[in-house]
Amino acid sequence: MNYQVVADESVDFRIVTELRQNGLWVYSIAEQQPSILDEDVLQVACKHNALLITEDKDFGELVFRFQLPHKGVLLIRLEGEKLPIQITSLAVTILKYLEEMQNNFSVLNHSKLRIRDQNQQN
Repeated sequence: MNYQVVADESVDFRIVTELRQNGLWVYSIAEQQPSILDEDVLQVACKHNALLITEDKDFGELVFRFQLPHKGVLLIRLEGEKLPIQITSLAVTILKYLEEMQNNFSVLNHSKLRIRDQNQQN
């Protein structure tokens, strides 16, 4: 089965539940392969041709500095927001922009979604 989204362990499980309730196929690292290395999380997402969602900034280093392969990463930077607002914001963003985030590194914060096109790197 190919998943649309792989959720890193750093993602609150209530977000995984919300995405599933909105019709997305979500592979949860916490459920399937807890405590694996970040590099392995990226491999799982690649294997499933899925967008990786995470709150772990280390994935930026893996993607940009070490240039590890990925099928898209969404870094969630919504700290300080109440969880229901985080869940709604993330679900709406993924449902609306999933295709655009594929193969790119994206950051969702309080004010906007930034999608960095991986094809335009130096």
